[in-house]
Amino acid sequence: MAHHNTILRQIAAFLPRHEFDSLAKDHHRGQKFRSFSRWTQFMAMFTGQLSGRQSLRDIVMNLGAQARKAYHLGIRACSRATLARVNENQPASLYEAVFFKLLERCRQFAPGHRFKFKNRLYLLDATTIDLCLAVFPWAKFRKTKGAIKLHVGLDADGYLPSFIALTDGKGHESQWAKALNLPRGSIAVFDRGFNDYQWYQALTKAGVFFVTRLKSNAVLESGPRRPGLKAGGITDDREVFLNNIPEPFRLVCFLNPDTGKEFRFLTNAHHLDAKTITELYRERWQIELFFKWIKQNLKVKTFLGTTKNAVLTQLWIALCVYLLLAFLKFKAKIDLSMQQMLRLLQLNLFERRDLMALLKPPERQFVECRQFPLF
Repeated sequence: MAHHNTILRQIAAFLPRHEFDSLAKDHHRGQKFRSFSRWTQFMAMFTGQLSGRQSLRDIVMNLGAQARKAYHLGIRACSRATLARVNENQPASLYEAVFFKLLERCRQFAPGHRFKFKNRLYLLDATTIDLCLAVFPWAKFRKTKGAIKLHVGLDADGYLPSFIALTDGKGHESQWAKALNLPRGSIAVFDRGFNDYQWYQALTKAGVFFVTRLKSNAVLESGPRRPGLKAGGITDDREVFLNNIPEPFRLVCFLNPDTGKEFRFLTNAHHLDAKTITELYRERWQIELFFKWIKQNLKVKTFLGTTKNAVLTQLWIALCVYLLLAFLKFKAKIDLSMQQMLRLLQLNLFERRDLMALLKPPERQFVECRQFPLF
């Protein structure tokens, strides 16, 4: 029988140790560790995310029970107090750097988006993660409520979070979006929460296309209708002028045949047909599914530390878990969903078996059955 490392060891191999150690050296604060390491911290928190552990003590006891197998991960046993102290004091920026290192690797294997054009497509949105203000006093959001906000620009090629930022709950998504350096020729899709006519004009001048919904109270000046046949459900397609901006935008109106509700889409993509504009906005739903997935499957709503650094550490490592799962899915080219992959890995983290064989179940073999006479 062929020898295999544990499933967890094979997953960790996708992040080269020498690259991690180099980043850890750049993002270290204070005195040098004597026996502990940032790699031990990462693997402990990473294992906690994959296995759904509920507390730091739970993580430490789980690794202690698997000490003989954890040894091959290059980590040592640690106490709950040590892990808590490092989470609170050592910069979370290390795991932000690890995240973007993994993102570069994922992009090499990511499949393209489903549209015919070759432009990069980014889906922009933000989600709020609620915190108890009494426990997290640094996360002031409202008078009696705390929160942090996760801003994401999801690349439609593989649905990878290419632009990401963590801010306090008061940080508005439009302010984050204005600071983005979107590639020229790319297409950004976002909802009405990003409404800012001056930003629309800036995107147009930068050669970036956008698709969004128009607010119901928007004041606009109608221009000429665009010629050509209209696809089913398209009720209007014309040029419009907004807020004394000289450049014309484009208004596409779509009537949903199932609900009878009309949607008005604003865009500067004059080269795309109206049906594609409506499909682009429908694609925005993928970022809502991304937020739903990480909240349901990763530990990003309850935290194992109370300081800002501990919370950011946990969130960045959770996002690294998402990227490693995506990397596995792209490289193995499997039909399993990310949730199915996570469930399989949770049950087999410390098993010694081939990772790819686990994710790719054997093909069914059909055996010829012969009917023998009874008499």
